Amino acid sequence: MTAILLSHPSYKDYLRILKPDSMDYGDLISSLPDEVLGKILSLIPTKLAVSTSVLSKRWRNLLFLVDNFDLEDSATSSDAFSDFMEKTVALFNTLPIKRLSVNGNYKTSLVNRWIHTALQRGCLELNLQCKYGHSMDIKILSGNKLVKLTLSDGIELEGDVPHEGTVYFPALRTLSLGALVADPELYTWLISGCPMLEELFIRDGGDDWRPTWTRSVSSESIKRLTICFHVPDDTWAYQEHVLIKTPSLVCLDYSALVSQGYYIDDMEALVEARLDLRLWESTTIYDYEVEGDSEHVFDHVFGNVTILVVGIRNVKTLHLSAYSIEALHFCCDSMPVFNGLRHLSIESDKEQGWQSLPYLLENSPNLQTLVIKGLLHRVSSRCGDACCCISSKKKDRESSCLWACGVKVLEISGYGGSYRELEQMRHFLGNLKCLETVKIGVEEDNNNNNNLQANLMTLHRASSKCNIQFI
Repeated sequence: MTAILLSHPSYKDYLRILKPDSMDYGDLISSLPDEVLGKILSLIPTKLAVSTSVLSKRWRNLLFLVDNFDLEDSATSSDAFSDFMEKTVALFNTLPIKRLSVNGNYKTSLVNRWIHTALQRGCLELNLQCKYGHSMDIKILSGNKLVKLTLSDGIELEGDVPHEGTVYFPALRTLSLGALVADPELYTWLISGCPMLEELFIRDGGDDWRPTWTRSVSSESIKRLTICFHVPDDTWAYQEHVLIKTPSLVCLDYSALVSQGYYIDDMEALVEARLDLRLWESTTIYDYEVEGDSEHVFDHVFGNVTILVVGIRNVKTLHLSAYSIEALHFCCDSMPVFNGLRHLSIESDKEQGWQSLPYLLENSPNLQTLVIKGLLHRVSSRCGDACCCISSKKKDRESSCLWACGVKVLEISGYGGSYRELEQMRHFLGNLKCLETVKIGVEEDNNNNNNLQANLMTLHRASSKCNIQFI
């Protein structure tokens, strides 16, 4: 029995907390009280916990002290395990259950019965990861104590849309929704019917041709919102405007192909935003300006993120993917002023340009920290003077956006020491006049680390306070 439990890391960690100086786990296990052993069994997969009751009389009744059930289906013996759950644990409906997680191809009737039993026993967290689809009536999920609910891809919600004002989840704080199958009105109610909801995670798209998310989130209570919406086969799913009405939102994480437009209420409380906005087509044909060229030449590029960007202008911390840098240039009519922005973090990719970076720096007057993951990007005349790719003639006739930038901390990760990267660092150090700290993370497999560091240390620095650190 000890060997079975010691094979799971959660059990060993628990024992170290109880008796950190002892290595005699065999003696220790026999002296632990039933309540402690019940907590230990709650930390391991339920099938492993069940095996302890089969192999030892000492453990036979301890299973009923378990308050955390992790029911993960395997390719074998699922029917036998289901029968065991039905004949034992499911019959003991007087003891509390804190968490129920179901992941597998169990019979719908059994899963619904387990859910009903768990909620009757005061379940706080329900996690349904049914790999092969699962149908349930929305009424099954009603629970006054449920705090966290996760519904994964393929789950089909059935039943009538509750009457307006109906609250099934008065205590729910966290809701995670995969690519469900549900009536749009029922889906919308699932979000709006949670008056205490603080965290909402939406992941939709992929192989399902018909996304369930209604492109709308409206909640007075949500503080953290994560949306991942990718249906790359056609723009039809993005013709509708995205509506986000969340006045209490503190953190936004939005990843999707750009939509036709957005309706965004001002997010006065927003502190942090992470955007991964992807264009529908390559924009390499616009890399170099020609005589008489103007910004309107790419007006036909699908999508408009202007209102979305304006809606997040109060953020203090902003993270942008390499795709977003391009999307902000081609799909944003004008760059707002980010007066509160202190920390800007961007990712760079050799296939994507830096077109909007100059505008971001110019419109962030109080920026203190600039973090860049990788320095290589697609060379383009539209990068402006944030990078060293433009011609020297153009540099001479334009004031650099870096000169007036108040950035004090510059962090570079994934530095490889190539000629282009070295020149980009020369450009940053020679133009950022307020720099105090430069942190450079060198690629782990770089075999020329000493020379790389030596080359960087010889670069001219516009700021006499600038200190270079290698991390």
